[in-house]
Amino acid sequence: MAGLLSGLGDLGLGNLEDMNLFEEAESEKKAAEEVAPKVPVVQETDFLYDKTYECPVCGKEFKNKTVKVGKAKLSGTDMDLRPKYEQIDLLKYDVIMCPHCGYAALSRYFKFITETQGKMVKKTISERFKPKNLNKDIYEYEDALERYKMALANAIVKQAKPSEKAYICLKTAWLLRGKAEHLDAKAADYAQKKKECEAEENEFLKKALEGFLSARQTESFPMCGMDESTVDYLIAVMAVKFGQLEIATKLVAQILSSSTTNPRMKDRARDLKNKIIEVVKAKTGKK
Repeated sequence: MAGLLSGLGDLGLGNLEDMNLFEEAESEKKAAEEVAPKVPVVQETDFLYDKTYECPVCGKEFKNKTVKVGKAKLSGTDMDLRPKYEQIDLLKYDVIMCPHCGYAALSRYFKFITETQGKMVKKTISERFKPKNLNKDIYEYEDALERYKMALANAIVKQAKPSEKAYICLKTAWLLRGKAEHLDAKAADYAQKKKECEAEENEFLKKALEGFLSARQTESFPMCGMDESTVDYLIAVMAVKFGQLEIATKLVAQILSSSTTNPRMKDRARDLKNKIIEVVKAKTGKK
């Protein structure tokens, strides 16, 4: 039986008469796939680099995982202003910790420690601190949570301002929320682990609320890099969560009536006001 291309010999192309039609097509397809550019897969390590720090307590140098400036893209924020980024949780990398003496703090506070505070840290933490190898490409949530707790312990020991301790508690709560969101939903203990994360998050939020309320009475603004309206809004959100509606209502009213509050924050305050109304209605049974 003659091939599909028989007769081409008459045109001087007899060498092509026996070509396999579909095998050739497949080879061309594979060649095209090899030439086509591959879309790179973004890894968490792509956002990080090792930055060298000098510890203000012990004076030794060390490297700390740090996020590249402008690399991560913000995807949104929760009602309590927790920032969410695409492909990485930046909160995991906001604590700087010296592996030599155990001094740890949020990045905005790391350099700012007095000689007296340094002595407190050395006596209470450094003398007992056992260095732990954290030579990892990324920090898992458990690693990050440990670092936040070290930052809080240091803040307590050095007698930091209520605002600093409150801010650590707030960011720890945010971290726990992120951890809960990244749990394996198919795992047998998923429900239990999620419940534990939520319970621990609430404990840190309660302490954050307590700390910010105290700081608002004793400290000046800006506070933790935030203006008065932002701090009041945060307090109001947490107050609503824990049923302290009187505090929340008062602060929201102040935010909305302030001439210095930016429009975006006023929009958030209006949303919170509507939520307070819904909560009150639910409690009283009114429609």
